[in-house]
Amino acid sequence: QVQLVESGGGLVQAGGSLRLSCAPSGGTFRTHAKGWFRQAPGKERKFVAAIAWNDGSTAYADSVKGRFTISRDNAIDTVYLQMNNLKPEDTAVYYCAADRSRVVQTTPTVYDYWGQGTQVTVSS
Repeated sequence: QVQLVESGGGLVQAGGSLRLSCAPSGGTFRTHAKGWFRQAPGKERKFVAAIAWNDGSTAYADSVKGRFTISRDNAIDTVYLQMNNLKPEDTAVYYCAADRSRVVQTTPTVYDYWGQGTQVTVSS
């Protein structure tokens, strides 16, 4: 079964940085658009960032613009989320997702595949 696997989460102090990675297991999502979403306890899953499959187009939630950067390496079928200047409100489970449409998508319901998530905790 093809799935996405996230890594790189952890505990960091406010102002610190983390880099999340997401790669497929059991298949490939090389030509899919990719996105990162996050879900805090008791809240709905929200869009963080997305990247098209090959033209470099990206989109970001307003809350992370200027702090987070999404990138991808299609040669190794991996998408990254570099998170700088982290804040306690960034604490959440972060999910990677892949979408067959290949273009930037910000709505979680259009994504076809999801990872299990990785916890990011930012202490004040």
